[in-house]
Amino acid sequence: MLPTLSLQGKVALITGGSRGIGAATVRLFRQAGAQVVFNYRSAAMQAMQLTEECGPEETCPVQQDLSTVEDGRALVAAAVKAFGRLDILVANHGIWPPVDQPIGSMEDSQWRTTLGVNLDSVFGLVSASTAQMQQQALDAHGTRGHIVLVASTAAQRGEAFHADYAASKGALLSLTKSLSTELAPQGILANCVAPGWVQTEMSAEALNGPSASKYLATIPLGRAAYPQEIAGPILFLCTPLAGFISGEIFNVNGGAVLVG
Repeated sequence: MLPTLSLQGKVALITGGSRGIGAATVRLFRQAGAQVVFNYRSAAMQAMQLTEECGPEETCPVQQDLSTVEDGRALVAAAVKAFGRLDILVANHGIWPPVDQPIGSMEDSQWRTTLGVNLDSVFGLVSASTAQMQQQALDAHGTRGHIVLVASTAAQRGEAFHADYAASKGALLSLTKSLSTELAPQGILANCVAPGWVQTEMSAEALNGPSASKYLATIPLGRAAYPQEIAGPILFLCTPLAGFISGEIFNVNGGAVLVG
């Protein structure tokens, strides 16, 4: 038999699921057989269209802001209410303020907002998801669940004038390693996918602006990724084929070096 990337019988929560990487991941997880809950903040039309495309009986959109610990926990509760369990958490949401901001003049409010969305809410998601997975029995492959955090290459090399974003995503790398050490013995596998530049609404201004050639010059493949090229590795990490992978930072950046 040929190997398959199947998530049949699994329930997944994918944050930031209405657009970009999140929407591509929702589509791929549904194609793999998972029931999917995803959140959106303001893109109601896109969320409803995606739900219809993927099947409303097996796809549950939830309008939920993610900027606090409590927001994360509330979304997990909604996911469990929808399908009765939770096997996979993909923390994909995040903000990247597009305007360059020197650290010496960065407002406290920008720092707190970025960390609230990119880090605090992730803690709430992870905490509540872990508690739910720990109540569930091991599956046939010896796992209780999968956690995939979506960070960035900026988390590893830093990003001038975007210290808030880089710091928040850098924290996810340490969180991934901490979760792996703590949770792998319990059958919960935690990993991280770190994209480089991706063609999404969040990066559109930068990739279509005057500095685009500078960004693309750092990528040996010569282009930004398509969202589905990030969704694929996320899916892989949640299947039995990745059953011996835990605590890894999976770079998906077209060969871009992690320096400078």
